[in-house]
Amino acid sequence: MTTMTQPPAPRHDTLYLWYLGNPAVPRYVGILRLVASGKGVSLQYGAEWITSGFPLSEDLPLSDATHMPRGRLTGDGERAVGAVDDARPDRWGQKVIRVIVNPKRRSLMEYLYYAGDDRFGALSVSTSSDVYAPHATGALPRLEQAEALSQVVAKIEASEELSDQEQKMIQAGGSIGGAKPKALIDIDGHEWVIKFFNGEPVDSPLIEHATMTLARKARITVATTRVIKLPTSNAVAVKRFDRADGRRIHSISAGTALRAAAVDAEPELSYPALAQLLRRAGVTQDDRNEKDARELFRRMVFNILIDNTDDHEKNHALLVTAPEAHGKYELAPAYDVLPTGSGQGYQEFVCGADGHDSTLANAMSQSGLFGMTPAEAAAEAARVIGVVNGWREHFEAEGVSQRDIESLAQQIDGDDLRAQRDAFSPADYASKGIRQRRSGPFSPRRER
Repeated sequence: MTTMTQPPAPRHDTLYLWYLGNPAVPRYVGILRLVASGKGVSLQYGAEWITSGFPLSEDLPLSDATHMPRGRLTGDGERAVGAVDDARPDRWGQKVIRVIVNPKRRSLMEYLYYAGDDRFGALSVSTSSDVYAPHATGALPRLEQAEALSQVVAKIEASEELSDQEQKMIQAGGSIGGAKPKALIDIDGHEWVIKFFNGEPVDSPLIEHATMTLARKARITVATTRVIKLPTSNAVAVKRFDRADGRRIHSISAGTALRAAAVDAEPELSYPALAQLLRRAGVTQDDRNEKDARELFRRMVFNILIDNTDDHEKNHALLVTAPEAHGKYELAPAYDVLPTGSGQGYQEFVCGADGHDSTLANAMSQSGLFGMTPAEAAAEAARVIGVVNGWREHFEAEGVSQRDIESLAQQIDGDDLRAQRDAFSPADYASKGIRQRRSGPFSPRRER
């Protein structure tokens, strides 16, 4: 008796990068090649893109050279070049691809290809340089399919076999980035990322919605969220900020932007460094770059005080809303903001002179790099503190259970974070608020 087996998925050592700012008119960008024994992906721009395109990131200038990923790709480290790296799926997306396409992962290029058409930002890949031919994934699930989608996600987490129908459901948008289970879903004709309860000790989807709406009170621009009530749990849906009016917005992660701007192979991944990048390469109209730097400071303070320590390089993003015109950055809305409950005392993103330490003193230590005097930064921090002081009432109003609130309070209102909020005084920085004249928009402000 002969057992029929599914033929192996085709291997891809070469693919073609396309830009989908206007999805109706895809533009060929260049050729992608597998390099460094399968651990990296290079890019060589096409002639037409060099003539009429734009640099995808600062380390990818318009030339006919082959651009290689920076740094040594050793061990488990893999990286596509520059902005292309943000077009590949992260841990959850890779898991979905292994389930649907082939249980054996073979190269970074396969992950790039099988992520399909609905990935982060405006870049995608094709098997052809003449015609945009992405991996077909089908239509996105609709809101009324959220419960069924949650069951498919649970099966993938449990390494259970999926039916053909379940595979089709998760294949469309299931490889969206991130480490935790999520998928894309269609709500009233718009794309949203939906995240499901994953056995956490608290109702994380509801808490994420409550935290995001609390951050908005602190004058932080956040992605739009809504709670999706399922029969046995909550899910949270986050509206995509890299889609607008039928167009796709070129987007890159903070890690990609900082690496692209760095002279060294591996830069410091930090709030101050990102603030400097925004002030230098951000949109200058209406002082947007300076406003973004200040908002980034508020986000840093908020993350520290709300115990969101999962603020790594891919949990901050930049939008390039007019790449053909000026290619300047704007700070993307905040996302993935919620208490981690770890109480670890350090942030993933460096905050200041004391490195990763989760302290207001550390946040204040390099206020000048955010374009503020110490007095100005202290005023911003005080406003965030005032919002965080009301977190319990806000979470209650959003429906978070008392049990979950008490669990979160162990860290947010614990001896360390609460003491910092209570002890902080803007008056301590008042004498340091004298602004010096500057010779240029990015000259450092002297503090005294």
